[in-house]
Amino acid sequence: MNSARFASVGAVLLAACLWGTTGTVQTLLPGDREPVAVGALRLAFGALFLLGLAFANGESRKAFHLLPPAEVIIAGIAIGGYNLLFFYAVSLSGVGIGTAVTIGSAPLWTTLWEILVGRKLPGKIRATGQCLSIIGVGMLGLAGTTSEGSVFGIILALSAGACYACYSLATSRMTQRAPTTTIAAATFSIAAIITLPALFFVPLGWLSDPSAWVGMLFLGFVATGLAYAFYTWGLMHIAASTAVTLALAEPVTAWLLATFFVGETATMQSVIGAVLVLLGLIVVTCIPAASRET
Repeated sequence: MNSARFASVGAVLLAACLWGTTGTVQTLLPGDREPVAVGALRLAFGALFLLGLAFANGESRKAFHLLPPAEVIIAGIAIGGYNLLFFYAVSLSGVGIGTAVTIGSAPLWTTLWEILVGRKLPGKIRATGQCLSIIGVGMLGLAGTTSEGSVFGIILALSAGACYACYSLATSRMTQRAPTTTIAAATFSIAAIITLPALFFVPLGWLSDPSAWVGMLFLGFVATGLAYAFYTWGLMHIAASTAVTLALAEPVTAWLLATFFVGETATMQSVIGAVLVLLGLIVVTCIPAASRET
C-alpha cells in the first residue's frame, strides 16, 4: 500500500470513528429532542464549519468556481436526503434494523454502480471482505433487537444507503477538480439549505436547554464538519466503494462507546459482529479496488 492510499484509508477510518460518537452524544441531549431537527441542525453546523475551513485557506477559497455545479447539487441533495431518510427509517423500523440496512447497503449500492457503469468487477477476496463487514454490521445492528420493523421503514433505510453511496460517488469524481475542503463546504451548504426547512415542522423547545447546544455543536462541528472533511479528503486516493466499506467502522465505534461508556451489555452476537466488521475492513484495506487505487 503506497503512502497516499494509506493516508486516505486512515482519514476515512478516522471519519467513521467520529461518526460513531453521534449515538453516545445524542443520549446526552434532552429526552424530548426531535431526531429530524437534530439531523438538520447537524448539517447546518457542519456546513458552517466546512465553510470556515474553506475560506481560511486562500487556495480553497478561490476554488469554488472550479466545482461542477451539477455534481455539487447531486452530492448536496444526496447527503441531505441521507440524513432525513435515515432518521425516518429508524423511527419506523427501529434503530438496529434501520442502521444495519442503511449502513450495510451503502457498499452494495456503490459496488453495483462501479460494476454497471465503471465495468469493474471486484476481486473475489475483496468482495469477501466487503461481505464479511456487511454481515458484521447486520449482526451488530440486530443484536438485542426484537422488532421486525416495517417494510416501508426498511425501504427508507435502503434509500438512505443509496443516497450515501450517491454522495460518495459524486464527491469522488470531484476530488480531481478542486480542494476537498471546497468540495465538502459546497456540498454541505446545499444539504443545509434543503434540510433546514424541516425545522418549521418539528418542535424545538428542547433547544432551550443549554446542554443541548453543547451536544449540537459537537455533533455539527466535530462529528459532521470535521468528520466529512477527513472523509472527502480520503476519497482522493481510494475508490468510493472502498470508502463506504471502511465507513462500516462507524457502528463498531458506536458499539464500543455504548458498551464501555453508556453501560449497554455486550452480547456474543455483537462481539462476533464487531470482529467480522474488522476482519472485512482489513481485507478491503489490503486489496485495492481495480477502478482507481494502486
